[in-house]
Amino acid sequence: MVSSELADAMLQWRRHLHQNPEFGFEEEATARFVVEKLREFGIEDIETGIGGTGVIATLQCGNGDRIIALRADMDCLQIHETTNLPYSSNTPGLMHACGHDGHTTILLGAAAVLAIDGGFDGKVRFVFQPAEEWGQGMKAMIQDGLGSRLGFDEIYGLHNKPGLPVGSFETTPGPFMGAEDGFRITVRGSGGHASRPHDCKDAILCACSIVSELQMIVSRTIDPAELAVVSVTSIEGDNIKNAISSEACIEGDCRHFNDTVSHTIEDAMRRIVKGLADGHGCTAEIAYDRVFVPLVNNPEATAHGLKAAKTVFGEKSTNPKAPRMGASEDFAQALKVSPGAFFNFGNGDSAPLHSPKYDFDDAALVPSVKWFVELVRNRLPISGQ
Repeated sequence: MVSSELADAMLQWRRHLHQNPEFGFEEEATARFVVEKLREFGIEDIETGIGGTGVIATLQCGNGDRIIALRADMDCLQIHETTNLPYSSNTPGLMHACGHDGHTTILLGAAAVLAIDGGFDGKVRFVFQPAEEWGQGMKAMIQDGLGSRLGFDEIYGLHNKPGLPVGSFETTPGPFMGAEDGFRITVRGSGGHASRPHDCKDAILCACSIVSELQMIVSRTIDPAELAVVSVTSIEGDNIKNAISSEACIEGDCRHFNDTVSHTIEDAMRRIVKGLADGHGCTAEIAYDRVFVPLVNNPEATAHGLKAAKTVFGEKSTNPKAPRMGASEDFAQALKVSPGAFFNFGNGDSAPLHSPKYDFDDAALVPSVKWFVELVRNRLPISGQ
């Protein structure tokens, strides 16, 4: 199914993409590379510029009218690579630290096999998405017609997972990955000389009180049976050593699995911030943004993916009850358009995702391609087979 020639080519594609990372909505060279390869496979029904820099290719085999969509992400992260590999990023400050180079290569490999060998009856849409890390790319593609003008009956996606052995596969039906809400709290007081705090309204002191109290939101307002996290990741003042700050900015994010928890967190945050700002004689503003929605796998689609995984990876290496993850994934937006499911495959003993030392394990390429192909042939069977 995956020839040695294709396997060798995929290795080169992946390392080429790794060397040439592009940030979200800037994946112009990556998109050109994807289109070039698709055309080499004989796929001509290709639309570009979907959601900015996204690519959607459609492959018809037989006369079936059902459509399956397969998705890969293309963007990189603003991280400076420190792996010192011979194919390290050529662009300082940008790297594929989440394996999207591998995901793009896998979907290209699946497109090659299905275009050359067929073995299904219907249509496959190959969705190459921009700006997953922003949580904006899938929404942009949907606004440009993915799921409507370019419709489908089901959609499936994959992501590599460090720490899970290569050749392993996992998912779970229902809630699988968390939502991400971002917040920015701006505290305003009145600054002055560090020797005269009594003349000031210290924005830093107020911000520190707020940060401390935010840690109580989950433990005192959220049902312990729910998964929720509130993390402050940045605090900044006027940054003058001998002056009391007139303004301070607190930033962070929240993770959860349902909208009720999200609104409970926001309400508690606004209540805490207002009370503490008043108590310190300051004012405060909150910007609260819901960036990623929860990723909730359709149970039937999950079962279809697991069936293909047991064929490709083996039953012992397929985990149908993986634990939920607080990390977020832009693929969740596509699951609001149609049924579908998201899955993890093993990336072995690699550095963590988003680490400057991360690298995708090329041994995971071929089994993941085989899974996509098996899934398509299961969901779009040829009559009589």
